Amino acid sequence: MFFIEVILPLSLAKTFTYRVSEAEFHFIKKGMRVVVPFGKSKMYTALVLSVHQNAPTLYEAKEIHQIIDEKPIATEIQIKHWLWIADYYMCGIGDVYRGAFPTGLLLESETIISHKAGVVVNDSELSDDEFLIYEALQHQSSLKVQDIISILNKKNIIPILQKMISKDIIFLEEEIKESYKPKLVRYVKLHSKYETDEGLNNLLEVLKNANKQKEIVLAFFQLQASEKKPVTVKKLVEISNTSATIVKALIEKEILEEYFLQHDRVSFKGETTDKELLLSTAQENAFNGIKNSFFEKDVSLLHGVTSSGKTEIYIKLIEEYLQSGKQVLYLLPEIALTTQLVSRLRLHFGNKVAVFHSKYSNNERVEVWKQTLENSEKAQIVIGARSALFLPFANLGLLIVDEEHEQTFKQTDPAPRYHARDAAVVLANYHKAKVLLGSATPSIETYYNTQAGKYGLVSLSERYNNVRMPEIVLVDLKDKHFRKRMTGHFSDLLIEEIAEALSLGEQIILFQNRRGYSPVIECITCGHVPHCQQCDVSLTFHKNKNQLRCHYCGYAIAKPTHCHSCSSIDMTTKGFGTEQIEQELAALFPNAKTARMDQDTTRGKFGFEKIIDTFKNREVDILVGTQMLAKGLDFDNVSLVGIMNADNMLHHPDFRAFERSYQMMTQVAGRAGRAEKQGKVVIQTYNPNHNTIQQVTNHNYAGMYKEQLYDRQIYKYPPYFRIIKLTLKHRDFEKLKEGSMWLYQVLSQNLAMPVLGPEEPAVSRIRNEYIRTILVKIPHNLHLGNTKKTIQKMLNSFEAVPQYRAVKTAVNVDFY
Repeated sequence: MFFIEVILPLSLAKTFTYRVSEAEFHFIKKGMRVVVPFGKSKMYTALVLSVHQNAPTLYEAKEIHQIIDEKPIATEIQIKHWLWIADYYMCGIGDVYRGAFPTGLLLESETIISHKAGVVVNDSELSDDEFLIYEALQHQSSLKVQDIISILNKKNIIPILQKMISKDIIFLEEEIKESYKPKLVRYVKLHSKYETDEGLNNLLEVLKNANKQKEIVLAFFQLQASEKKPVTVKKLVEISNTSATIVKALIEKEILEEYFLQHDRVSFKGETTDKELLLSTAQENAFNGIKNSFFEKDVSLLHGVTSSGKTEIYIKLIEEYLQSGKQVLYLLPEIALTTQLVSRLRLHFGNKVAVFHSKYSNNERVEVWKQTLENSEKAQIVIGARSALFLPFANLGLLIVDEEHEQTFKQTDPAPRYHARDAAVVLANYHKAKVLLGSATPSIETYYNTQAGKYGLVSLSERYNNVRMPEIVLVDLKDKHFRKRMTGHFSDLLIEEIAEALSLGEQIILFQNRRGYSPVIECITCGHVPHCQQCDVSLTFHKNKNQLRCHYCGYAIAKPTHCHSCSSIDMTTKGFGTEQIEQELAALFPNAKTARMDQDTTRGKFGFEKIIDTFKNREVDILVGTQMLAKGLDFDNVSLVGIMNADNMLHHPDFRAFERSYQMMTQVAGRAGRAEKQGKVVIQTYNPNHNTIQQVTNHNYAGMYKEQLYDRQIYKYPPYFRIIKLTLKHRDFEKLKEGSMWLYQVLSQNLAMPVLGPEEPAVSRIRNEYIRTILVKIPHNLHLGNTKKTIQKMLNSFEAVPQYRAVKTAVNVDFY
């Protein structure tokens, strides 16, 4: 008896055993994909974890259906890393597998098969099974996998479907829809019988009366002579200014022959620069400091002020690692940042840079996956958001985590709820690679690790080219409102500064950390505020769509003309978002071109690129945006940054509120004055004497760090305590209240540490589910693994209580 142990792409904590034949047993290796039956009739793409000969004791092992891969598609180290993530972040290994793999590599049987419109099929080329499917699709627009299984009276239909996809007869929707197919590009060449001189004379004779066809053939010769490379049909049609049908006619006449070549979906077409990258003295010192710290420590922090030229140091380091044949992973917190950085890196490294993030299609992600696995020349440097961490690196040497303080490195939902920075440190350890964390405002945990001697620390305290740090001006909004010196949400000082910058042809960034027009619409007569029907939150007004939207579940209604409670028509807006700032700017500066960068304007694959490029090319004077703007973007013509209201962030109910506010304001301020001229930052606040705002004004990171550390120690927060947050959800308020109380009591009885809760969060109902949270604070001197095991036991016993089985629980380890 031969067996394999597999991981299924389902939220399950355990692995499953399946039976294989002896031949399969010797062929299958760890990291290959196999199609397996699971449940009554479903099929899943499972990943092989091991091969063995131990039969399962609790169930009868089913047979696998088929083997998909000829060689492993995931590496040993990668799978080891996934197992660590599942263990550390207390989630199912199936969650990690599903989150890590591009969906193009996960086939599921919950699939709809449809016939491709307009495709003419030659019946004689189809096998019997294929013909039966094809015929059934002539009578029905689409079929489910289950229907095809009953039509063919066969269980293993995936290979037949794969053949029909490759013949371009059918396409699959849902999971299988994006299953990877190489991109084939259509080329043409001259038919072999016309390649001699005599053949050319015959050709002219054949085309004597066909002028359009003659034009295409001449254009083909021109292209071949000028470019000296194969000619694509697309290029030929463009150059000759005709249609593809004429090319088709030439192919049918056997004058041209068509053939297909495989192309990468993402390829670099720009010019690389041969210019040597020269570092300033300060950068050179930091660069040498990093190399020295790597001799002693595996992880180092580069603490460089904004615009100190950290990227150039990264490029120099990457050069060294590439020369030794290693791969480099460059993690960024936002997809918006990859846009700017990819173009900078490609100038130096050309086509060695691959990009991996969720705005790329499944097929593009599968290509990067395969290039990384093969250690291809095209994926020597991988840039991406946190999911790039899961790629199958063959020979990883360096991981760079830029803007390491960013909260977007932590995945909140769905599981695995991992922190990419911390998981990167573990991955590097498995690869015996080095990690460089970079930030102008490091997170308190990371800085604490440098002070404790766990990480190396290299500081870069001057901006590149000795550009001075921006001048920060505080505006007291209380005083300005009192003196009637406000126009909308702009103080007189900010308006003057914007006018001056515009007159000098400089650009301006305005930061407001709320999208939409206004977060609240209120009835003046009775005070009623429209709320979301499914969530416990007020609806945000979006003026350009004239609707109220919920930012949690997407529920939307048209803007009400009267109050839903008392029918009064006196409705007013409270608070303001990016949309309102944009509108006020249009009234204040009608000649200035403004643009907005938030979640509403950056939808679509190239949403970020369009806005960033227009701003960089100086087609836009004022850019209004949310925190997307605060991260590492480099615009050399921005002289003024305005923070519309600094208090929003400070009063957030979160133990990291002051740290986050400091980071956000410092980062936004860092976008100003990155070239010769000193920049200016105007911070509007009702509380100018607040410690955090004063620390931002004086660029005093050390002061902020000491103050926050003191508070964290008193109130038992990281880095002195580890936090595990348990979130419970249920549609029935009473059942949730009862269940969360039961779990809280069991935890506090069994754990000798602070357990807080059960508490209603600020938004206590989302999508009709009520929410309660419990916090467990684990001191650093206690064994984390044992504590987690105890918590897991409690959760298992909670699920075993029949009346609480329907309560959903989510575990967030190292809650951020």
